[in-house]
Amino acid sequence: MNDDKVDNGVSAEKYSTIHYRNYLGLDKILNAQHLRSEVLDDKPAHEEMLFIIVHQVYELWFKQIIHELESVLTLFAQDDVNEKNIGLSIHRLERVQKIQELLIAQIGVMESMTPLDFLDFRNHLFPASGFQSMQFRMIENMLGLPAEGRLTYNGCPYFSVFTEENQAKLKDIEVAGSLFDAMESWLERTPFLNIGDFDFLDRYKAAVDKMIDKEAKAIKASPYLDIHEVEMRLKMLGNTDTYFQSVLDEDRHNQLVADGTLRMSYKSTIAALLINLYRDEPLLHGPFKLLTCFIEIDDALTTWRYRHAQMVQRMLGNKIGTGGSSGFAYLNETAVKHPIFKDLHNISTLLIPRSELPELPDDVKRQLSFYYTAQKSA
Repeated sequence: MNDDKVDNGVSAEKYSTIHYRNYLGLDKILNAQHLRSEVLDDKPAHEEMLFIIVHQVYELWFKQIIHELESVLTLFAQDDVNEKNIGLSIHRLERVQKIQELLIAQIGVMESMTPLDFLDFRNHLFPASGFQSMQFRMIENMLGLPAEGRLTYNGCPYFSVFTEENQAKLKDIEVAGSLFDAMESWLERTPFLNIGDFDFLDRYKAAVDKMIDKEAKAIKASPYLDIHEVEMRLKMLGNTDTYFQSVLDEDRHNQLVADGTLRMSYKSTIAALLINLYRDEPLLHGPFKLLTCFIEIDDALTTWRYRHAQMVQRMLGNKIGTGGSSGFAYLNETAVKHPIFKDLHNISTLLIPRSELPELPDDVKRQLSFYYTAQKSA
């Protein structure tokens, strides 16, 4: 018998033990820190090691985020998203959130290096820059940051710093569809908008009219407001032709999408609104949590951008970045202009109190309940 075979004919190498160091590739990882100050100045700058390791760790976590986002995109690539996949997607997106928390906290580690420490080796970084992180751009594209909505990089498209091969990869991600696209398509297929005789939108419109009328009467009747304050508050309150216009008028909503004010389709917006309003119904727990995950990932990304900008301002003041950008000014502006799921944030504008919420018919409540509960109440 061949010594390289086990009894079932499978190679013994498959079952050989592996050393911790080899499994993790530690020789490659731990020898991947090359201090340019040591080579070019013959005197290593102590803080350069920290600078390199922090950015390497970022890239490792970016790789894991890409791994999670790819899996969620695959789950949502089907015409009918299995309910089990909603829970799995939530789990993986929550992992992305936890990683983002680490990325934000890691900025504090970097800030343990003083601005003067950074100047000991900064001159060796030109023209390298975090703008050249291919994985970070992949994450932005996978989440759904549109190319036309991006700030330009020194007057050039964001992808101009990459090779033609990597530019093609970024374009492929855009063409394949983002998590934003997948979310929008999933919402448009949501079956809850018309269940039986329950017309959610008609009932919602009536509830909004009632709520605004009630609030307007309270403002007018207040003994603590003068006439100018009453007029101001009534103007701020708005009415169904202004404050809620984008959801009560489909044509108006579509116009706002066309001019770039809104991004989500009318149908997906209505579905997201219903899910938020009736989140307490058992079958809507998962969808509501999923939408919350998208919002929290977007919030964390914005928080990271702000913290990154603050760190750059602390380290560089008004100096230009090593990649040639305006440094702090550019980074700070991306935090303001690069949110991806702001349409989901805007749903809060359209919420009404639970006390004003249209009551669901019994047959609709049963359909939105768990099977056991629905059978018990039938």
